[in-house]
Parts: sequence; structure tokens; C-alpha cells
Amino acid sequence: MDWIINGFSQVLTLQNILISFMGCFLGNLVGVLPGLGPTASIALLFPFVLKLPPLSILICLGAIYYGAMYGGSITSVLLNIPGEVASVPTAMDGYPLAKQGRAGSTLLICALCSFFGCMVALVCLSFFAPLLGRFALSFGPFEYFGLMVFSLLCVCGLTGKSVLQSLAMVCFGIVLSFVGVDISTSAYRLTFGSFKLLQGIGIIPIVVGVFGITEALDGIRSDASSIVTEEEGKFQRVMPTKREWKLSSKAAARGALIGTSLGILPGLTPSTCTFIAYSLNEKFCVEKDKYGHGAIEGCACAEAANNSAAMAGFIPLLALGIPTGPVLALVLAALIIQGVIPGPLMFTVHIDLTGAVIAGFFIGNIIMLIMNIPLIRFWVKIAKLPYKWLAPIILFLCMLGTFIIRYSYFDVWIMLLAGAFGFLAKKKNIPIPPLVLGLILGRSIEMYFRQASSMGFEKIFSHPIGLGAIVLGVGLLISTQVLKSKKKINL
Repeated sequence: MDWIINGFSQVLTLQNILISFMGCFLGNLVGVLPGLGPTASIALLFPFVLKLPPLSILICLGAIYYGAMYGGSITSVLLNIPGEVASVPTAMDGYPLAKQGRAGSTLLICALCSFFGCMVALVCLSFFAPLLGRFALSFGPFEYFGLMVFSLLCVCGLTGKSVLQSLAMVCFGIVLSFVGVDISTSAYRLTFGSFKLLQGIGIIPIVVGVFGITEALDGIRSDASSIVTEEEGKFQRVMPTKREWKLSSKAAARGALIGTSLGILPGLTPSTCTFIAYSLNEKFCVEKDKYGHGAIEGCACAEAANNSAAMAGFIPLLALGIPTGPVLALVLAALIIQGVIPGPLMFTVHIDLTGAVIAGFFIGNIIMLIMNIPLIRFWVKIAKLPYKWLAPIILFLCMLGTFIIRYSYFDVWIMLLAGAFGFLAKKKNIPIPPLVLGLILGRSIEMYFRQASSMGFEKIFSHPIGLGAIVLGVGLLISTQVLKSKKKINL
């Protein structure tokens, strides 16, 4: 443990604390914009941090990373606009809670659960990084395919009144993910001769459209006065009740455990881990009837899983030099530029740097919590503005956040079409989250299915984790459908 203690002595300088504070602030600021999640935040700010020393670069990028992760939850709760894909489950429960006058308490719980999730992953990073990194390498295409199918089936059972509708939306999302160039054969698929469709349909335009634009249109149609109630401005409404503390603490523990366990696996992004954790948590939650429609347990689990998975991704990066997603690929690039090669040497030759980085993450996570709690009242006041003022701002931010990703007007049109589709789907009570998850996982499922098929798909019987995940997913889907059918009969 001497190496971590020495790390704190390196980090606790005025320069590094200021760098961490600025990273958290900038990550929050960019993460609040619809569509601009951690990847876009780091990509935008990446060139400005390369002139810093290696330790300061990692501290700053880590602070931007989890600052942006929490920033996405702010707009998810207040405006039903996920700042990034991993915030979709938070929006499913957080926005209904905000409309009930509990925006402040929900944001506070989101901040605390984000902090807790990060801390759990950091403890694992401190003590078990080399061991967990080697465990991540034991997963192959069968295991990844099984986990992703499990995630899709769980979301189908969780959302919507009809499992068949949810399955249809998942299939629709997977089909949309196929648009563009086949990664294996370079063949054009579903492009209909359009050059713009060769790059595929982006996830961000769809997510921003079906949540942000849909919510703005629905608010305009219903002539909403504001999002939160007048009572929300009182401090006692910002503090959660004893029941909310109890429910959220258990859900956060489950989310942190699942998020950390899955976050170390290359190929499973924080958004995928969050959906899996959110789906599993529904089976253990107390307020099952509210889950997905305004349960504090859903927000607590999603935020803990989101941030723990994001931080757990540093385990295979530092221990094996394997990035688990695009954000950590940028972190890897920053390290290589500075002449530091992540891998086993990080815990031998570069042990002092590794200890300082972990200590920096601890300090940055504390700064993020301290910085955001006082801002909760400010965010709630924004949500109390008349909707006729908020709607144009929401529409502008949605367009800006979508356009700035690839500087493509085509993406803006896709977002608007997705918004119109989401508005109609909401009127018909057709579930949207299965569509989003199908779009997110479509390409990955196809890739792992091809890899498993080339090895012989019958070999899945010798891979109990992959087979067990599929069987468990089917079982949960069938049991959920049976329960829904019984409720209809009782009604």
C-alpha cells in the first residue's frame, strides 16, 4: 500500500487539485449538452491537455470522464434528455420523479450514487487490478454474445406493456445498426444508393431525437407550464426521505457491483453495463410497479453502475494495456504520446505513476461530489422556468449537440425524424429503450455472432457463462410476460 500513499503525496499539490477541479467542471459543462457524453467531452478537450505532464494528463482526463458521466444525469432527470447513452436508464426513472416535485432529491441521490460507484471501482483498481485484468482476457465471443443477448431480453421484459412490441423495437434497432458498410465484407447494406448512409446511422442523433425532441414536442403539445413543482425549491424537498435513502443505498450497491464486474470486460461499454445492471436490478427492487416510471431505485442503480463501469475500464487499461472503449483508447493514446506504455509494467516499473493516478482519481471523485451538491438548487431552478422558454432552448441544444459530433446536417435531420417517430411512439405507448439498446448493441452482437459461428456455434455448450446468460435472459423474459398477462386478466 506504500505506492498508493506515495501517490497521494504526489497528487496533493495545488496544481493537480486545480487541474482535477477544472476537469470535473469542464466535463460537467460539456456533459450537460445533449449527445456530448464522455467520448465527445474528452475528444473536444484532448488537444488542450497534451502539454501537461503524464500524471496531470491522466488526472485531467479522468476528471473530465466522470464529470461528463454525471453531467449526463442532470439533463436526464430535469429535461428527459440523456446527455449520453448511458444516461437513458436514469431518464426513464429520473424524469417522472422530477415531474412529481422530487428533482432535487433525485439529483442528490444521483450524485451520491455516482460517487459511490466510482469509489467501489477505484478500490478494486487499487487492490485487484492485475488479477481482474487477467480475468477479463478469459472472456471470448460466446460470453460476450450471451451477455448482450441477455441485456436485450431483459430490457424487452422491463419496458412496455407488450413483450412482442419490445422485441419488435429491438429488432428495428438492430436493423438500423446494420445501415452502412459491413465491417467484415465491406459490402454496402441498406444504403439505398445514398452516400450519406455509408457512414451508418449514428447513435447520438437517435437518442437525442427520441428523448429530447420527443419531450419538447410533447411539452409544447400539452402546453406544460414547467417541469417541476413549486415545492421543489425548499431545502427539505432537496433532501431525500428515509425510505429513499434505504431504497437507493441497496440499489446503488447492486449497481456498483454489477458495473464494476462488467466494466473490466473489453467490448462492454459503460452504457451496455448500465442497461444490464438496470435490468437485473428490477428483479430485486422493492417498488416494482414504479420501476421504469419513477422509481428512485432505478436512478440509484443506473448511476452507480454507469460510473463504476466507467472507472473499472481503467483496470484492463493499466494492467494489460487494453482499452475497453473509445474514451480509454484516447487515454491510451495520451499515455503513449508521453512515452508511457500501459501494461504489466504499470505495476512494476511505473508503480509510482500508477499509485499517483489512482490517488488522483480518488481526489477528483471527491471534488466532483463537493462541486455538484451545491449546484443542485441551481439546476432545479432552471427546470422551474416556463416551458415556453425551455422548449426553444431544448431544441437548440439538441441540434447543437447532434451537429457538433460529426458536423453533419444529415445527423440533424436523422435526429428530427427520430423525434417525430418517438413522439408518435409515445402517443401509442410503444417502448423506446429497446430500440436504443438494439441500435447500440447491433454491430457488436453481429461481430460476436460471426466469431462464434466461425468457431462452431455448437461449442457454446462448453461455455457456461455465455449459455447461462442466454437461458437466464429467456427465462426472465417469459416470466415477465406471464406476470404481465396475469395483471391484464386481473384488471
